[in-house]
Amino acid sequence: MTQFIIPTLASGGAGKPFFTNPAIEKIKDLVNALSVPEFSLPIFTVGFILMMLWYRKWTKPKVIIALTAGACVFYFGSMLIDYNYLLILKKPDNVPITIMLLAMGLCLWVAFRQAAINDARLEAGLPLPDADKEDKVLVWPDLVYTEMICMVLASAALVLWSIVLRAPLESPANPAGPPNPSKAPWYFLGLQEMLVYFDPWIAGVILPGLIVTGLIAMPYIDINPKGNGFYTIAQRKFALWVWLFGFLILWVVLIVFGTFLRGPNWNFFGPYEYWDSHLQVPLTNINLSDYFWVFGLGQPLPKNPFAREAVGIVFTAFWCLALPVVLARTVMYRMYNQMGSTRFYIMAFHLVIMAMLPLKMVLRWLFTLKYFVYLPEFNLNI
Repeated sequence: MTQFIIPTLASGGAGKPFFTNPAIEKIKDLVNALSVPEFSLPIFTVGFILMMLWYRKWTKPKVIIALTAGACVFYFGSMLIDYNYLLILKKPDNVPITIMLLAMGLCLWVAFRQAAINDARLEAGLPLPDADKEDKVLVWPDLVYTEMICMVLASAALVLWSIVLRAPLESPANPAGPPNPSKAPWYFLGLQEMLVYFDPWIAGVILPGLIVTGLIAMPYIDINPKGNGFYTIAQRKFALWVWLFGFLILWVVLIVFGTFLRGPNWNFFGPYEYWDSHLQVPLTNINLSDYFWVFGLGQPLPKNPFAREAVGIVFTAFWCLALPVVLARTVMYRMYNQMGSTRFYIMAFHLVIMAMLPLKMVLRWLFTLKYFVYLPEFNLNI
């Protein structure tokens, strides 16, 4: 029988749910079990693939309204059945992430809906809806008035926000007692999540640097003349698949992980779990050299560091340098001929480096693999 409980703190500090019901508790346990990254990231990836393949179906107004209503009921309705979930969602730091997710979903739907309409018209041989419109907007008064109205509305919203939500100010920084969990600003949480799988010089310098160089090089690499000036997916499939996968799965999802699911000691907690700061998670870190020499050949690790890490060095060199050449000669041969060698290899290098992040994550989850190359003698770990 369903029971209503006033939200209080239990003896151990864990919040009691508003409602207790055996069926609801089983559902919450299932959601917590599926929230760990080795399950949730593949689920998000499958959802991304379905989103890209079926964009002409789910972008229809009736379908998107039903999907949005169901998602909002689950997302916000969970606050009524679990107090721990309520505590996480109502934190002033986390409220902007919820707003960001809603705003991003709206923007994605607008773009995908217009792309679905344009692609359908192009396949039918019809002109685009805006093809006959004059592509001009007057700065005065149209643009200036629009910007002024947006500025006033945004200022009013920020003032109201500052009144309703208290700023999450804490005590002065104390290196002897850092907060637990110690989190970066939300826009750096993706980088902080990468630190679980890579050393700081890679997660904090190399990968962000390649993101910047990739964005800079994108207009010069992508020379596809189709799909310019209007929303389309059919005419720019490869570019949109790669870009949206990097943005949604390897950035937005990691921000969600860091915001809602990473708790004390950077441990992973389900959305309905209490953030226990005393929780100890056993983790065995094994390097690729251990798998090759110790488990594979049954021998101790060589004393020479380069001999010890030879397998990892060869694998890393192949992945970063030889794999683009293999792609150019096999599955991307047509793209290689269209783009030319310089453009293609720049694109392929960024592509394989981006793919190394999910590869490293999967190997960490399945085999507790820590490093491909472990050279502490030279402070070089990959």
